[in-house]
Amino acid sequence: MTEDTPIYRRSSEPTHRRVDDLLSRMTLAEKAGQVVGTWAGDRGETLEIPVVRDTVAEHGFGSVAAFGWAGAAVSEPRGIVEAVNTLQETALEETRLGIPLLFTVDAVHGHAYVEDATVFPNGLGAAATWDPALIERVAAATAREVRATGAHQNYSPTCDVARDPRWGRVQETHGESPRLAADLAAAKVWGLQGEGIDDPESVVATAKHFPAYSDPERGQDGAPVEVSEYVLGNTFLPPFEAAIDAGVESVMPAYSATNGEPAHSSPRWLRDLLREELGFDGHVVADWSGVKQLHESHGVTAGWRESVRRTREAGLDVGSVDHTVHVEKLVDLVEDGQLDEAILDDSVRRVLRVKFELGLFEDPYVDVEEAVSMLGCDEHRELAREAARQSITLLENDGILPLSGSETVFVGGPNADNLVHQVGGWSHHEETGLAGETVREAIEARAAGDVLYEQGATLTEERDIDAAVEKASQADVAVLGLGEGWYIHEFGPQDMLGTDTGEWPTRSQLRLPPAQRRLAEEIHETGTPVVGVLLTGRPLIVDWLAEHADALLMAYFPGTEGGQAAAETLFGDCDPGGRLPISIARSHGDLPQLHDHARHPLTLGADEHPASYDPLYPFGHGQSYTTFDRRDLELTETTVGPDGTVSVAMTVENVGSRPGEDVIQVYGRQETPSRVRSERELVGYDRVALDPGEARTIEVEIPVEHFGFYKPGEGHVVESDTYAVTVGDMEAAFTVERVGNRD
Repeated sequence: MTEDTPIYRRSSEPTHRRVDDLLSRMTLAEKAGQVVGTWAGDRGETLEIPVVRDTVAEHGFGSVAAFGWAGAAVSEPRGIVEAVNTLQETALEETRLGIPLLFTVDAVHGHAYVEDATVFPNGLGAAATWDPALIERVAAATAREVRATGAHQNYSPTCDVARDPRWGRVQETHGESPRLAADLAAAKVWGLQGEGIDDPESVVATAKHFPAYSDPERGQDGAPVEVSEYVLGNTFLPPFEAAIDAGVESVMPAYSATNGEPAHSSPRWLRDLLREELGFDGHVVADWSGVKQLHESHGVTAGWRESVRRTREAGLDVGSVDHTVHVEKLVDLVEDGQLDEAILDDSVRRVLRVKFELGLFEDPYVDVEEAVSMLGCDEHRELAREAARQSITLLENDGILPLSGSETVFVGGPNADNLVHQVGGWSHHEETGLAGETVREAIEARAAGDVLYEQGATLTEERDIDAAVEKASQADVAVLGLGEGWYIHEFGPQDMLGTDTGEWPTRSQLRLPPAQRRLAEEIHETGTPVVGVLLTGRPLIVDWLAEHADALLMAYFPGTEGGQAAAETLFGDCDPGGRLPISIARSHGDLPQLHDHARHPLTLGADEHPASYDPLYPFGHGQSYTTFDRRDLELTETTVGPDGTVSVAMTVENVGSRPGEDVIQVYGRQETPSRVRSERELVGYDRVALDPGEARTIEVEIPVEHFGFYKPGEGHVVESDTYAVTVGDMEAAFTVERVGNRD
């Protein structure tokens, strides 16, 4: 390095100087290229790697999605590394300034679109662990696998709070509680970004989908989410606030409109709320097609040119996969004086800062052997098993579980022997390239007795149910793998699934389809005890199984190690560790079923109104193979300030004969708030592992701010009042001694 070396090439210089120096050397076209990305693969138009290489050289794109999504050009590790290094070489050697590329992926439950990678439980299953520390470790392992393949930005965590189980993206969320979703969003940010993105094993985290996306009209993906400022602030924003407080580097807007404003083009949401009110200072990246949807779907602009202008003025920094059209329109807008170049410069600065801090200007290349050895390594597979064990939730048990191991076991159902269904959506969707054992394979490996198998039904079609019934009648117990299969968004894409639009799974039907129901009913008629294992992305309505099955496990989409975790749980090698992060309704007509529903009048009197909250299985539900006794609830402080902490203490004892883990759930209620609030809401929780006969005093430290709420016009408040604290059927109370903004 000499005195003639540009400042931006000097690694010893502060990042801000390197950014300013590089920006000063860039042409308008080079700036525009840096804030737009392209793809390699098939998303309506197919772009092969050689074509992408040429467009990178010509247009200087700032980012490429070459792998890590459903239609990507490459999914095999060696092919990925070759593509990354080829494209990086093009960016460094065949563009004037040699600015490296940022590679982006959807790795929402592990680097799951890549063959041989570790696939962890999907978001809802992760939430069922109620263990942010564990999920932080999961996110850190994901970051290592993502970075080893040459990617730098992960479109995770999902910060959406699931309020409508009909929605096709519930599987990605952390459930219905803003508190639990916020804690897990922060945990994933910490895990993905580590101590900082200058760590070579960290990646840029992306909080999505801002500001509200997960309660669309009709449960239809992308439909408007019309919520009040009050509900927005108290239900949908807390996970984003937690992610921002954790230092998240990127935010992605929602496809949907809120208050009639599509998020991608809303200064209210992207500038006033996100940057000014919440203090976010990273970069905003468009969701795929989010810009062109303004003119093609929302109808609020006349075409690409106006869509680009409005999104840029609103605060969008990166057009994720908008290819050449976004670059061209951006250049034209600035040249014509319709877009201030200073707005573009701000976005370029944010993108360049990330690239410098990631160390890409020093070493953008990756080693193929390191990638191959990192993907699906033993350490990560064991962590995936731990996460799956902790997520599996025992909904019902008439005493049939755990199995002794000596039984003759019948295994059937569409999800008992299908890895693609087991890992679920946002994953590699072909069995070739998926690691792990299916539920059937894991049971066969674990059982000492005979294992009989007959599928009996696909997700939607009967397949020789008579043969399944015959084999089940010869068994001591029947284990049925039921539920849903691979899908994303609105239960598609149909060309990948081989189904028709509207065919189950669909938002209009939450019950198992007739083929699966008949299989379960016919096997139940044999008299053989039935154990249902639900592998699913959503809380399905399973009232028949709840009444007739001898045991029922909720496995969510548990990932590559989910088969082994399910078998270990069935045979009692581990206690079922999960608790529901979302309520399971009795029927469609009962929706919504939310544990934190708002208080309201019973206009004809309590006797005239069915219960507002009466789910089949409530939020937080989950049984164990042992029994826990909780007693002696007390608060170490009964008068606190709004900035203080409440310590909730109790004795928890394992009074059963097996080791197990209890999940302590602490709910809060404000007695006389100035605004209508919920009957109760989750404010804190903890997991405790106890041996038989062991008792322990547990203290859950809860910031008083968790008992507060967002009040329009004032922000987050903790009012002077009495607050009830409940754990199970125990209750205590404390008072907040003052509040600065309420008489």
